[in-house]
Amino acid sequence: MTGTITAPARLDKALADATEFSRARVQALIAEGRVELNGKPAMSASAKVAEGAPFRITVPAAVEPEAKPQDIPLDVTFEDEHLIVINKPAGMVVHPAAGNPDGTLVNALLHHCGGSLSGIGGVARPGIVHRIDKDTSGLLVVAKSDTAHEGLAAQFAEHSVHRRYLAVCGGHPAPAKGTIDEKLGRSDANRKKMAVLAKNSSRGKHAITHYKILKRLGSSSLIECRLETGRTHQVRVHCASIGHSLLGDQLYGKTPKSLKPLLSELNFARQALHAAELGFIHPISQEVIRFVADLPADMRELIDELSRSNR
Repeated sequence: MTGTITAPARLDKALADATEFSRARVQALIAEGRVELNGKPAMSASAKVAEGAPFRITVPAAVEPEAKPQDIPLDVTFEDEHLIVINKPAGMVVHPAAGNPDGTLVNALLHHCGGSLSGIGGVARPGIVHRIDKDTSGLLVVAKSDTAHEGLAAQFAEHSVHRRYLAVCGGHPAPAKGTIDEKLGRSDANRKKMAVLAKNSSRGKHAITHYKILKRLGSSSLIECRLETGRTHQVRVHCASIGHSLLGDQLYGKTPKSLKPLLSELNFARQALHAAELGFIHPISQEVIRFVADLPADMRELIDELSRSNR
């Protein structure tokens, strides 16, 4: 994988921003001697690097995954020999991690694809190019070859992938259509949470969300969010930052008192967020493709009940 540094920073941060690899993954690749900067081996993750500097990352060959295949049903939206697009249900973790060693999307994919998944996402997460949260439903694409993985990763790094989310938030954002342009990074108060950072902060990543109200639902709103960037918890944190956190979001939101009985009755205990559209250039055929996933039953029921209370 080759490219150029997009902004001056520490090498590990600059490469994480330029490639969509995690900072920890970049640090490991540097330690393994797999990163070149200006044609020379990179020696330190903390070294300062200038904008425009060329880099090369030699991604290690696939190794036997630690995750084991499991026969878990998948809602496959599209599949060919190069990639697969999944409509993930809420409640499914994308890849194994501490506390979620199995039952994940990766376990299901290893069974479904019979081992034909890209290995460059790392041992525990073969084929994974991007993620959506455990309790977010909707579309994500998984690479079945290293060539497809590299092509998709490049599009995510360039922020050229089309991503449209549907969400239900508390209140009515004003204006009814707008853009949230706020840098996101780990919260100092709680490392499990992301937070809006000062624009001049030396850490964090640039994040842009375009939103608009599709329908007023009493004291709530059905909104559309189109992402220019794809940061961790982006929609959830951005909506909370303007005072309109997503219904059911137990990490970033607080359910309005008037809606607690309804959410309890519906047993709706996740963030009301669905990845409804995903579009990109097929990394092999170069065809522009786009996929749509209807709202899942739990969000439809929530919206229907909120609509009734609006009449």
